[in-house]
Amino acid sequence: MIIGYYYLHQNGELIYKHNLDGTITDLRDSDLVRMFWPLDTRNREHAWTILVEAGALGAKPQRIQELSETWYCDNNDAKIYADRIGVFLAIINTEPEKWCASVPIGGNGTTEGYGDSALLALIDLCKNLGFKTSKMWGASFRDLVS
Repeated sequence: MIIGYYYLHQNGELIYKHNLDGTITDLRDSDLVRMFWPLDTRNREHAWTILVEAGALGAKPQRIQELSETWYCDNNDAKIYADRIGVFLAIINTEPEKWCASVPIGGNGTTEGYGDSALLALIDLCKNLGFKTSKMWGASFRDLVS
């Protein structure tokens, strides 16, 4: 059950709006809203989609970090999410810790993303796959991965 929406404001703020009548229309029609995502607290993928896609579009990093902690989106949970959507996720360096997220493309190639955490690697991968702002019908991170 969708309880509300997170939207990315033009200024980089990631803001929550409770699901009231007209919420989706308000978000879709506002020139200040770059993109928005539904939130169903029973669906872990919603949390990860918001974090990864908003991060890829330039949401303020401290807000992404705050929500990842609130929603318990840690490196172990990231492995489960990545596996479910078809992304290979691994630690490539331990001191300092570095992560790589990758997906196969075409024949023998891959697209990769790197970061100091699993979340940051997934955000980098999302960017590298060419994720774009779209309020309604654009490709999601999951779509780009597959």
